[in-house]
Amino acid sequence: MLARQHETSRWRPYLPDRVRAQQHRFIELLRCRGVEVILADQAPASYCQHYTRDIGFVVDDVFVVSRLHSRRRQREFAGIRNLVERIERAAYLDAGTIEGGDVMLHDGLVLVGLSEESSPAGVDALRYQLDRLGSSRTVRPIQFDCSGIVHLDDHFNIVAPEVALVNPRVFDDAQMRWFAAQFDLIPVTAAETVAVEVNVLALAPGVVVVAERSERIAAELDARGIEVIPVDYSEVTRIPGAFRCSTLPLARATITTPSSPTGQQLEGGLGDSPTVDLDLQPAGAGGKSPARR
Repeated sequence: MLARQHETSRWRPYLPDRVRAQQHRFIELLRCRGVEVILADQAPASYCQHYTRDIGFVVDDVFVVSRLHSRRRQREFAGIRNLVERIERAAYLDAGTIEGGDVMLHDGLVLVGLSEESSPAGVDALRYQLDRLGSSRTVRPIQFDCSGIVHLDDHFNIVAPEVALVNPRVFDDAQMRWFAAQFDLIPVTAAETVAVEVNVLALAPGVVVVAERSERIAAELDARGIEVIPVDYSEVTRIPGAFRCSTLPLARATITTPSSPTGQQLEGGLGDSPTVDLDLQPAGAGGKSPARR
């Protein structure tokens, strides 16, 4: 684990068997909700493979292979290499760094957090590849100021087409005004941010998986008519990371919103049909994960 995350996140020793058990329950929940879960191969010599969100991301019909900031984490791509080779439209970035935890889709935009892991050069490389492949989306960088809690989705997360969680302490006034013009914002506390409670997963326009301990956030979502599914992920978040970190959506449905009446693919899971998620090995696991039913 990165030293800076030790200092600013609630990193604690974890029990691999308990991590695996909690992941099994999460995977079973996804399958019960109609999600097809694909388990990636084990990546040799990979020290922390189960946060698949960072190693790639999908923009419409293009799979983008991330350029990971940490050299140790670059080995994780081996776990999905066979899958990516079967994807017709895959893009490889040739400069900078960019990780999937910093990337979100909103209407015709690709939002990219400029974090400790994703750089302006990586944003430019993504913009070039999407333009080359004919994407009509605009890449919009999102600047935030926080060390240690490393990705955008730990501070800002789209939970429904026009609803988002946000940690207002790390964004400047101009960025907060832009967020407020786009979303019904639910501010989160500093303690909730450090506990990785922003890192929820939207399964559908009105369905969100949250940490079992996130009672205040759950109440805010419930007040907006969003179905909340609480899940115990407490052992996993010791590493730290949570539900969005653990999943890499491959297919998204198209939905309509007042700002996009012709239909747009939005953040993973926000369409009107099941997503397809990719989940990797829990920490400390050996071999290929068994099929889970």
